[in-house]
This record gives sequence, C-alpha cells and structure tokens, in this order.
Amino acid sequence: MTVQAEPSDRPDAPAPAAPPEGRARGAGGEREGGVLNVFSHGVLVIWGLMVTLPLLWAVMSAFKSDKEIFSSPWALPKSPDFGAWGRAWSQAHMSQYFFNSLVVVAGSLFGTMLLGAMAAYVLARFDFPGNRFVYYLFVGGMSFPVILALVPLFFVMKNMQLLNTYQGLILVYIAYSLPFTVFFLTGFFRTLPSSVAEAAMIDGASHTRTFFQVMLPMAKPGLISVGIFNFLGQWNQYLLPAVLNVGDDDRKLLPQGLVALAASQRYKGDWSGLFAGLVIAMLPVLAAYIVFQRQVQSGLTAGALK
Repeated sequence: MTVQAEPSDRPDAPAPAAPPEGRARGAGGEREGGVLNVFSHGVLVIWGLMVTLPLLWAVMSAFKSDKEIFSSPWALPKSPDFGAWGRAWSQAHMSQYFFNSLVVVAGSLFGTMLLGAMAAYVLARFDFPGNRFVYYLFVGGMSFPVILALVPLFFVMKNMQLLNTYQGLILVYIAYSLPFTVFFLTGFFRTLPSSVAEAAMIDGASHTRTFFQVMLPMAKPGLISVGIFNFLGQWNQYLLPAVLNVGDDDRKLLPQGLVALAASQRYKGDWSGLFAGLVIAMLPVLAAYIVFQRQVQSGLTAGALK
C-alpha cells in the first residue's frame, strides 16, 4: 500500500503565493495621503481667500468714489480716483502719523534686534550660573499680557517724564518685543556650528568681534525672520501708544490715526478716504514681507533642517 504525499509535502512543489498585503496597504496609504493632501490644500485655499479678498476689496474701494462703493461694492472701479489718497494723506494728517510710526518702529526695531541678538547669543553659547533661569524669565515674559502692566507702566513713564515722547515709546516697544526675540534667536544660535566661532577665537578674535563679524552674519535668516515678526507687531500696536500718547495729536502713531480717521470720516461720509488710509497703513507691512519673503521662510525652516 503506497501513500501519496500531499502537494504541499512534495519538495518540488511551488510555494503558495503570498497575498498582496503590502501592495494593498500601500495603495490604501496612498489613498489616505491623497485625501489628506486634498483636505489640507482645500483649507489653505479657503484661508488664502479669506485673507486676500478683503485686502483686494479695500484696495479697490480706495480707488472708487463713495457712490461707487455703495452702488457696486464688488465691481472694479470704472475710472480710478486718486483724490481719496490725497485727502487721507494731507487732510487726515496721515503723513504725520506715518512719520511718527516710522521713527518709533525704526528705533525700537533696531534696539530690539541688537539687544535680543546679544542676549540670545550669550544664553545659547555660554554656560554660567543662572543661564536657564534667565532664559525662562524671557520665556515667561511672552505669556505676560501687557494689558496688566498698563497702569503701573503709565505712572513709571510719567515719573520719568517720557509720556508723549518718541524715546518713551521706543523703550516700551523694546521691552515688549524682547522676550519673543530672545526665545526665537536662542534656538537659532544653537543650530549654528560652533567650530566657526572657535576658529575665530583661535585666530585672536575677541568675543565681541566674533559675535558681530562671524556669528551675526551667519544668523541673518533668523534675524530677518524675527525682525519681520517684530515689525508687524510694533507697526500695528495700538494699545501702548493709546495709553502713553495721551493729549498730544502730533505724536500719535498710525494705528491711532486710523481710529481717528475712521471716527471723523464716518460722520463726513468720506468712505473712499477711509479705505485709502487703511491701505496706506498696510503698504509698509506688505512691502516688507514681499521683499523678505524668502529669507523669512528659510529662517523658519533652518532649525528643522539642521
């Protein structure tokens, strides 16, 4: 009596084919990734439209007459009218407010970047007692709402005779922007190679020269990125100048001027002048971002890439 081997017991029998689980899982993963990409791109498109359309509408309204704004608010201007720009710039004193903001923001931005870069470099490159404590003090300053310090800040500035002055606002803006600047640049300086600084020190460079001539140029992407964020926050700041610039119309900044313009033009019915003043306030911010867009993106991704 002979026993026949099962097909699976035969040595020359081919192995059963494995089910295409990997292919099925890969296809499923690709489908899930495609759905996620479509969803994320859809959200970005919606967000972009929400940001861009009001901006375009404000620009179009600045070139229309008041009658066109109410009769055809979504249509392009039939004939561009530049009179609203002249009224907003001269009659509404936007030129003076623009100059005041330019002086204050330029001084505060320079002081913020200089002091913030120096503090961040020391915290990132040198070990000393209290290093982490000082760093976390700056981090804690980011979570402190400035509205809680308005009353004591007002009396401090009053006692120092810095109310209604450029110097007072510049100092307050620097203190307001330093925590985020130090936090951002400390992480950025830690990503820079220390071998370059060590080579400069071996060649006889001092710590000051190494910082200003070696490390600071290497941190240019990070400096530009945090500089743009500080510029946006300081240019659009309304609460601090509204409290510290009381009773002096000649020292008002652009956000205060926009509020005064909105209050006056609402009663005059000059809506095109109001839109023109709004666009004038937005132009420096848009220009700064367009010029330094690539540097901002490289600065934000530099730490992740390294």
